[in-house]
This record gives sequence, structure tokens and C-alpha cells, in this order.
Amino acid sequence: MKFNVILFDCFETIDAFGPVEVVGTINKFMEKKYEIEFYSLSGGMITSSQNVKVHTQPISSIEEAGIILIPGGFGTRNEVNNQKFIQNIKALSEKAQYVLTVCTGSALLAKTGLIKGLKATTNKMAFDWVVEQDKDVNWIRKARWVVNGKYYTSSGVSAGMDMTLGFVSDTLGKEVAERVTKGIEYLWNSDKENDPFC
Repeated sequence: MKFNVILFDCFETIDAFGPVEVVGTINKFMEKKYEIEFYSLSGGMITSSQNVKVHTQPISSIEEAGIILIPGGFGTRNEVNNQKFIQNIKALSEKAQYVLTVCTGSALLAKTGLIKGLKATTNKMAFDWVVEQDKDVNWIRKARWVVNGKYYTSSGVSAGMDMTLGFVSDTLGKEVAERVTKGIEYLWNSDKENDPFC
């Protein structure tokens, strides 16, 4: 299955690469492979807030929506007003089997209108700003991550790894998620309803 990471300038590095580490680790010991690809609106080189440069393909070249991952970061402040980018996210999210957002990536998803009336969460330090992007979403401040059907939204930064492990547990089983945690030597906060940073 395709695991499509949607990037933009000034994304938060671990928002994208934490989940990629989790998913990529599964590929080491399971037959079910995830094909990880990186995309941006126009393709080319995208730079994270930490100055990590990633070569991306144009978002228009995505052939299979599969799983969509939308990270957060300071770049979301600009991208929430980028109508072309939001329209592309909406079209992809409608086709995707699952949509995962990390941190303020949920603001971009909220701008599509696809999670109106649904529960979601986001980075606690940016919580009020994200809520302003769509007040019709049922924002849950206390949650580490929230699941609403095919939509997974998480709190900030490292919470993306917790959410992705939760996604793995939901879709492939808890034993697989726990095996990944051992493989990457990560202490998984598996209680999605309790964000210690709230």
C-alpha cells in the first residue's frame, strides 16, 4: 500500500519522519509492505523547519491515494491559505483509505471541511490557532491522538509516532505495534485519550 507523505516548506521534521520510521520498520519484518513516497504541491526540494531537505514529487502525480500523512510545522500558517494546496489535500483525502495528521497538520485537514462535526486534536501549544481554522470540528484538547473512521489526528511532534503506532495496532494488531516499538527502542504512549503535554 502507498504511504504518501505530503510536505511543504517549514514542515516539522519529526512530524513526517517519526511516522515514516514506524512504517518503514514494519517493512523490515512483514510481508505487507508500505511504499513510502514524498510529495509536495509542485514537487522539487522541500525544506523542513530544521533545514532538512527532501526531494519530492508533484502531488498531481499520486496514482494511488492509499494512506496520506500530513505533518505540521510553522509552514502550516501559510498553507492554510493556499487554496490549491488545500483542494489537493481534500481530493486526496476523499480517495485515501486512511488520512493521518500530526500536530498542526490537522489545521490543513480541517480547512478541507472533511472533518466538520468529527472529533480531532492537534498540538496543544497551537491548539487555539488550529481551532480557528474550523470551529465546527469537535476539537479534543486532552487527547494524545483521535480516531474518527479513516481520520487519525495527533497532538504535537512526537505524538505522531504514538498515533502511527496506534494506527498500526488498529490495522495490523497490537503485537505488530509492540514489535515496532522494540525495533526502534521507543517508549510508546499508548493511551490516546491522555496527552501528558496538555
